[in-house]
Amino acid sequence: MINIFKTEQSVIRTIDAFEDGAWVQMVDPSVQELNKVSEAYDIEVSDLATALDEEESSRISLEDGYTLILVDIPSPEVRHEKKMYTTIPLGILIKQNAIITICKEDTPVLQYFIRNKVREFSTKKKMRFIYQLLLRSAALYQAYLRGIDKKRIDGDTQDVDIIELHELESTLVYFATSLRSNSIVLERLRRYKRLEQYPEDMELLEDVMVEYQQAIEMTAI
Repeated sequence: MINIFKTEQSVIRTIDAFEDGAWVQMVDPSVQELNKVSEAYDIEVSDLATALDEEESSRISLEDGYTLILVDIPSPEVRHEKKMYTTIPLGILIKQNAIITICKEDTPVLQYFIRNKVREFSTKKKMRFIYQLLLRSAALYQAYLRGIDKKRIDGDTQDVDIIELHELESTLVYFATSLRSNSIVLERLRRYKRLEQYPEDMELLEDVMVEYQQAIEMTAI
């Protein structure tokens, strides 16, 4: 699925064509959709498809004419008939005239933007959009970690399901690994020079790094 969005006067709207300043959201895209965006923006299909591989790790790649950012975001899932959490890749491609996101799922991280719940959000301010997106991701990590902690505290240790304990432990391992990898990406973004970064963008990045560090500490505890 491909959705194309553009903000006008801080209000997001859906548009029908690939325009300058647009956000192209790809959710579990087909081969035809990958090829369509690849041709429209002169991006390698393999780079667009990277985020669809669950084994891919977080990183930044500087390519000819665009930048690929890959991060892990938290996602709820059902394991052994119980609600648990995992992490999935989110690909972000920055072109001079657009920003493209690719994810296997219609993640709540991005739905927050689509529902127009982010203040001062603009599809044209690409670096700020990325930092706002990562800040939302950090907030979700923390919310899910608080839920795990509450489940641990509220549970009767005599009746705790061993399988559930194992799955909770697996979730924490996923989170710890992904949060550390994302933090390395954030450090590289601090030094990112390909696109202009304004002082307020850098301040937002510092906030994101603080929130990720807090999530790392919550996971360790």
